[in-house]
Amino acid sequence: MSSTQSLVALIKAELKSQGLSYAELAQALGLSESSVKRMLAPGGEMPLSRVDEICRVLNLDFAELAGRLVAQAPELRELSLEQEKAVVASPVLLLVAICCLSHWALEDVLARYRVSEADAIAALAKLDRLGVIELRPHNRYKLKVAKTLRWRPQGPVMQFFRERVMADFFAGGFDGEGELLTLVHGEFGAGHARELAERLQRAADDFARQHLLDQKLPPSEKRPYSVVIGLRSWVFEAFRDLERPGLGQRKGEIGSARGAVRLGG
Repeated sequence: MSSTQSLVALIKAELKSQGLSYAELAQALGLSESSVKRMLAPGGEMPLSRVDEICRVLNLDFAELAGRLVAQAPELRELSLEQEKAVVASPVLLLVAICCLSHWALEDVLARYRVSEADAIAALAKLDRLGVIELRPHNRYKLKVAKTLRWRPQGPVMQFFRERVMADFFAGGFDGEGELLTLVHGEFGAGHARELAERLQRAADDFARQHLLDQKLPPSEKRPYSVVIGLRSWVFEAFRDLERPGLGQRKGEIGSARGAVRLGG
């Protein structure tokens, strides 16, 4: 089910739970009942402004409705080692997998990248066999993993990122509109580090949620952004060389923390 269909399903479920009929919703919106039925029918069109109006009728905050939509996302957040090996073995397969995580349709992939339709469809079929997506008729699919999928720390995809992506990503100036790079160092207890990691994960979930909400925007109003969030017990190598004997291991165990966050295209 697409994000739009899921949103319509949530609206229908909320109407039912509140005992509101299509006729009552139509009256509140100043529309005919037939217009509301077409809007909520499969394939119907619903602009974001209309979603806002429906939320007001239902006494719901738009962010709450969006949160429920994201909460329906699959819980699988990590692939097996074998799945990762297969995904990273082919550049086209990796590209299509990343596009699927961003909920791109096949047409979007073909419009952006120099990939043949046959190769793209073959990649979708492979991802279906790997359990990453559930392939549907007409080359549509349902994502079976979370958009905020966590790649295995020492797995094939992260190794590919370190070798082929990281230098390119951090080579940017991070000074464009909406871009950010920050590095913060500190020492605190392991329990507090776990709490911070959970809050950072929620930030990644917020990023994914905003991506879903902005899918209805025209292409001219959207730009590609990426976010990298890192937290680890770590001391810069040059600083470790200057530490007094016997102190380096203790500092690493206490929980020196480094977080890198960047938003940019």
